[in-house]
Amino acid sequence: MEPLKHECGIAMIRLLKPLSYYKEKYGTERYALNKLYLMMEKQHNRGQEGAGIASVKMVTEPGHEYMFREKGVGKDAITNIFAAVNRQIDQTAAGEQPPFIGELYMGHLRYATTGHSGEKYIHPFLRRNNWKAKNLCICGNFNMTNVDDVFKMLAEQGQYPRNSSDSYIMLELMGHRLDREVERNYQDAKKMQLEGHQITDYIDSHMEIANVLRTTMPHFDGGYVVCGVTGSGELFAMRDPNGIRPAFWYADDEIVAIASERPVLQTTFGLECEQVREIGPGTALIVKSNGSFSLQRIIPAGRPAACSFERIYFSRGNDRDIHRERKRLGFQLRERILKAVDYDIPHTVFSYIPNTAEVAYYGMVDSIRELYPAVRADKVVSKDIKLRTFITEGSSRNDLAGHVYDITYGTLEPGRDSLVVIDDSIVRGTTLRESIIRILDRLHPRKIVIASSCPQVRYPDWYGIDMSRMTEFIAFIAAVALLKDKGNEGLIDEVYRLCKGQEKVPAEKCHNYVRMIYDASSEEEVSRKIVQLLRPDDVKAQVEIVYQTLDGLHAACPNHLGDWYFSGDYPTPGGYKLLNRAFIDYYENEYKPTK
Repeated sequence: MEPLKHECGIAMIRLLKPLSYYKEKYGTERYALNKLYLMMEKQHNRGQEGAGIASVKMVTEPGHEYMFREKGVGKDAITNIFAAVNRQIDQTAAGEQPPFIGELYMGHLRYATTGHSGEKYIHPFLRRNNWKAKNLCICGNFNMTNVDDVFKMLAEQGQYPRNSSDSYIMLELMGHRLDREVERNYQDAKKMQLEGHQITDYIDSHMEIANVLRTTMPHFDGGYVVCGVTGSGELFAMRDPNGIRPAFWYADDEIVAIASERPVLQTTFGLECEQVREIGPGTALIVKSNGSFSLQRIIPAGRPAACSFERIYFSRGNDRDIHRERKRLGFQLRERILKAVDYDIPHTVFSYIPNTAEVAYYGMVDSIRELYPAVRADKVVSKDIKLRTFITEGSSRNDLAGHVYDITYGTLEPGRDSLVVIDDSIVRGTTLRESIIRILDRLHPRKIVIASSCPQVRYPDWYGIDMSRMTEFIAFIAAVALLKDKGNEGLIDEVYRLCKGQEKVPAEKCHNYVRMIYDASSEEEVSRKIVQLLRPDDVKAQVEIVYQTLDGLHAACPNHLGDWYFSGDYPTPGGYKLLNRAFIDYYENEYKPTK
């Protein structure tokens, strides 16, 4: 209901046979390019701010380009990029090697997590060098919590990074280590008395990208899948030690392919679910220049913290396991929903907020039908056309924006029926306050129950979701309001003092003191206060919000235990450090104590 910025998406393909093989078998030299396009379109949900692709041609002569890159901004970036690439191929003169026809492909879809926008922030990022093995192109689904520390480390080594974004800093650090790996092989080649092209060939065939990763990635704290290709034909995709970000892969005798979501590989290559495997935490899938590939441990695996929001919202619901889990999330809400409607099922209609809550809705209805077969289920809410609110003056814009959703009239008996609508998450509550609750009230229900398939979102995230300010969470606003109601504002001052005291403390020693604000009230009290804050004054129906419990979340998604935005239990030390900073910023810039 309230769009969150998705985690980014990645797509990679490595051809394992000569290019002529694919042209003969599939009738086109653009086989891999076409597959990359399909993989990226199937992950369009993960990046509507921009996209980019890169390609490496392994067999070229000096003086000819072998690494290609194209990037674009906006929701149509994928279409525009591939149109541009295909034009370049079509316009290649007879006898010339066309661009973007190679053995290695990389694609990226971007949702910004840093607030920066524009083509220069779009992946892939490319580092050039006259030595093929020193050329590096990277992209990823990542956000690092300790970029300032890594920047400082590079500066102390004598480097001069041109900016401090996590992507650029990672490229510089990884490129530096890649240079060292090339130099190691160069020295070995010289000891063997090799010369000229013999040295280059030796370097290209003896690169160990795992050495680069082992000397680079332990410096970073965060959630990530980092992908890269080199000019000499090395390819890798590495996952963070807590498994926060997802990555799946498939290989046969023709290709190695990697994507952020499993169904992408299933659809693109016609695979069964069991044929697609997951890259493990702290592990890298590495494909060498000769086409051999392996999974290698780079960093010891940490506490499992795979992002539960991937299961609730981000990933497309056509994954077999995600579909089951989302239904289970709806199922888990049964007892709370029944209590909210006083077990009066004959006079209750069940529905959902389109579109991402639909699967959880089926689970909710199935759970109720186990006890009450005659359940009244209907599509009460529909998402209307994209209203062009920019054509009106400011005073009318908010009113138009409130009509993005509409209702099906006549689905309730006015004044007698209750209406239960399930949503995947309630973060800011803006859409509920400005649109949904008021629209539902037009049906004149006795009571409106909003059911959230996930728990109260209470804490900021720095591992992928664009929620980093305390005031973005209606649960936090409600918890602070309760402290004011109880005359306990001094606790807010105390939390500020404790957070301020941790500013110069190493991240490993930081604690979550913000939890004290939530501990001062029960979950039910916070939920009731949220209703008070979100319910418009002119709404006549009773309104109640019921949330998923943490236990219910874990029961539904047992293999995705990353729940820090709900529990405040961050998977890495950097999360606690940035939580302190977020609360300090709130207290100093936004907190308004009662006078």
